[in-house]
Amino acid sequence: MQKQQVRKFYQKIWDAYDKTVIASVLHRDFTFRGSLGQQLKGHDGFAEYLDMVHKALGDYHCAIEELVQEGDKVFAKMCFSGIHRDEFMGYAATDVKVSWQGCALFTFEGEKVIDLWVLGDLQSLQQQLVQNQR
Repeated sequence: MQKQQVRKFYQKIWDAYDKTVIASVLHRDFTFRGSLGQQLKGHDGFAEYLDMVHKALGDYHCAIEELVQEGDKVFAKMCFSGIHRDEFMGYAATDVKVSWQGCALFTFEGEKVIDLWVLGDLQSLQQQLVQNQR
């Protein structure tokens, strides 16, 4: 069930950009630490982060490469991608596709994610953003 919730998190919330699914996946006391440095709490804080990423990166997609579960935790190895359509990480829009690797550690309370910690290869992402500014 927990791996299915992680798949739903990426496929429905991120890829389909469906914020109505948030309450069915994330615990009401959800905490989040994103690879971009944000530390958020609750559904509303996460929804704002989701909006910010989707505004900056059109056609945003999260490809799950591997899922590993142990107890109440699920680890996801990922590839993130999108079209750089608005200011992002201090760089003006380029309309170029960017992609980078990352991973996420989901902690569950029952069937819902209570905590999520994400780490992404921001150096690779920043190199693409810099290169595309030229």
